[in-house]
Amino acid sequence: MGVPILPTISTSFIVLSAITVAIGWWQIKQRKIEKHQGTMTLAGIFALIFFIIYASRTIFVGNTSFGGPDDIKIYYTVFLIFHITLATIGAVFGLMSLWTGYKEKLARHRKLGPVTSIIWFFTAITGVAVYLLLYVFYEGGETTSVIKAIIGS
Repeated sequence: MGVPILPTISTSFIVLSAITVAIGWWQIKQRKIEKHQGTMTLAGIFALIFFIIYASRTIFVGNTSFGGPDDIKIYYTVFLIFHITLATIGAVFGLMSLWTGYKEKLARHRKLGPVTSIIWFFTAITGVAVYLLLYVFYEGGETTSVIKAIIGS
C-alpha cells in the first residue's frame, strides 16, 4: 500500500511553510524587509493550505490511528499530543507575529518572531515525524474520528 495522497500533500505544505519561515528569518537578518514580509506571508499561506487540507480530511474522511506495534503506541500517543499542542501554540504565535508585523508593531514583532519561528520549526519536524510513523514506517491503522485516533477505540 502506498502513502495516502492528502496527508502527503498536507505534510508537504507544512514543510514548505517551515522552509519559507527559515528563508524569511534569513531575509530579515539581511535587512531585506520587503522580501521578508512577502516570504512570511507565503509561509502563512502554506500553513493555511495545510490547515484547510487537514481540517477537510478530518471532517470528511477522519483521522488515521496508529497502526504500529502496541508496545510503542503509548509513546506515539504522547508524542502526538505534544505535536498537537505545539502546533496549536505555533499557530497562535504565527497569527500574532503576522498581525504585529502587518500593523508595524515592530518592538513586539521582533520579540515574537524568533520564538514563533523556533516553535514552527519544531511543529514541522514533529509533524513530519507523525506522518512518517503513521504512513511510512508503519501501515496506518483505522481511519476514524480524531478523538478515536488519539485515545484509541
